[in-house]
Amino acid sequence: MLTWIFGDVKDNTVHLHNHDRASGLIEFNKARVKWFLSINEHTLPAEAREAGKRTYRSIKMEGEEIEFSDGFTELHTQSYRQILEGKGYGIADTRASIELVYKIRNAVPVGVKGDYHPFCELPKEKHPFD
Repeated sequence: MLTWIFGDVKDNTVHLHNHDRASGLIEFNKARVKWFLSINEHTLPAEAREAGKRTYRSIKMEGEEIEFSDGFTELHTQSYRQILEGKGYGIADTRASIELVYKIRNAVPVGVKGDYHPFCELPKEKHPFD
C-alpha cells in the first residue's frame, strides 16, 4: 500500500529488530514513514488495550491520525480468495513491496537514534530464551 501511495523507496533505515518488535524509517518519493510493528500486546496504545483490541493500525498524516484497525481480517480473507481464484495480484504488482520487506528483514539495525518512531522507547521485555 505504501509504495503505491507514496512512490518509490529512496532510503530505508531499520532502527530496531528483535524478538517482539521492529521499527524503522522509510523515505519514499512523496513521504517519510516512521513505522513500528510488534507482536507484543504491551506495545498497543492504552486505549486499544482497554477496548480489548489485539491489533492497532494507524497512520498519521500532517498531524491527523487515521486509525484503521478493524476490518483487516475480512480484507485479507477476500484477498486470499481472489488469489485462489486466479484474480489476485501478480509478482510484478508486488515486486517493490517484496523487495522492501526483504531489505527490512535483512538489515542491520542502526539502533534507536536519529528520526525514530516514538514506540521504540517502550520498555523491552526479556525474551523467554534469553
